[in-house]
Amino acid sequence: MSPPEVRFDVPLGALTTLGVGGPAWALAEVPSEDRLTALLAWAEAEQRPAWVLAGGSNLLVSDEGHPGLALRLTGRALKFIDEGRTVQVVAEAGASWDELVQTCVDRDLAGVECLSGIPGQVGAAPIQNIGAYGQELAETLVSVRAFDRSTHKFVQFDKPACGFGYRDSHFKQNRDAFIVTEVRLRLSKSGAPALRYGELQKHFAGRTPSLLDVRQAVLQIRRNKSMVLDPSDGNTKSAGSFFTNPIVSRLEAQAVAAHAQSQGLGIPPCYPAPKAQVKLSAAWLIERSGFKKGHTQGAAGLSTQHCLALINRGGAHAEDLVALAAQIRQGVQERFNVTLVPEPVFVGFSRSVGELLDV
Repeated sequence: MSPPEVRFDVPLGALTTLGVGGPAWALAEVPSEDRLTALLAWAEAEQRPAWVLAGGSNLLVSDEGHPGLALRLTGRALKFIDEGRTVQVVAEAGASWDELVQTCVDRDLAGVECLSGIPGQVGAAPIQNIGAYGQELAETLVSVRAFDRSTHKFVQFDKPACGFGYRDSHFKQNRDAFIVTEVRLRLSKSGAPALRYGELQKHFAGRTPSLLDVRQAVLQIRRNKSMVLDPSDGNTKSAGSFFTNPIVSRLEAQAVAAHAQSQGLGIPPCYPAPKAQVKLSAAWLIERSGFKKGHTQGAAGLSTQHCLALINRGGAHAEDLVALAAQIRQGVQERFNVTLVPEPVFVGFSRSVGELLDV
C-alpha cells in the first residue's frame, strides 16, 4: 500500500520554471526527515528510483517524464543563533532561498544580499554552490546536513567536506548519493554589503548602500535581465543561466582572445579563476557565435534580455530546448574551440547530457 501523501502520474512541467516535462511515476511532499526516510524505503521496496524535485528552477525534465518518485521537501523552518558579532542561520531544505535572503537582510545580517532573487529552495543552494553579483554560497556556509543514501544515515558536512568549486560541490559530483535536508550559514551583524560586481559598484558610485539597498539593486538588475520569476514576463519560463561561464587555462583564454580579435569581434571579457585559470563569459561567446538575444527556434528561444537564458516561448517540449542548447554549444565550439557546460540538471533522459548535446 502506498503512503497517503503519494500522488501518481503527476505532470512535472507545471512544477518547473521551464514549464516542460512529462509525468513522474509518483510525487510526494516531505515535511520531515522521518518522512523522507520512510518514503525512500517505500520507493526502494517498489523498485523505483527516488529524486528531489525541489523548486524545479534548475531542471530540464524530459518529455517522457521520470519513472521514479519525485520528492518535494516542504520543511521551511529558519532558526537564528546569536554568536556575538555573527549569527548562525539554520535553514531547512524546503525553505525558499529568496525568502531566506529577505529575512536575513531585514535582520541586518550581511553575507547573502547579492544572492537575492535566485529562485528555488535552500536545499539546492549548496549543490550548485549558487553565486551571483560578486557573492557565492561557499563564503558563508558553515555546514550541510544530508541523508546518505548508501548508509541510510544522516551525516554532517563542514565547509571543506562540501568540496565547493565554481557552480560545483561534492553533492553535485555525487548527485544521487545525498539528499540535503539542512543548511547552516554564518552571517555578520551589521556588516557592509558586498560591492565586488562592476554593475553594483557603478550603481552605488559615491555612496555607501545598506544591505537593503543592495538587495533591491540586485533584484532590479535581475528583473532587467528577466532573471526573476514574473508571470507577466514572456521570458520567465527559463532555468536561469543555461550554461556556466567556461573556466579555461591562460593559454586557452589567450587563443580565444586572439581569434576573436582576428575576426573583428572585440576583446572577450576575462576574469581570474582559481588555480591560475581564467573565467570567460558564456554570454559573450554565445552572442559572438551568432545567437543573439531573442533568437528563436520554434517554440524555444533565447531571452530577449539575456542570451544565457533558454526559454520556453509557449508550448515548447524538452526536445526543443535540448536541440537549441545543442546548436548553441556546437556554434561556440566551432567558433572559439570552447565547450559550454549546461547548468541545469537533466532529468528522465535515456542518454547522457554529453550525448544529448553533441550534434
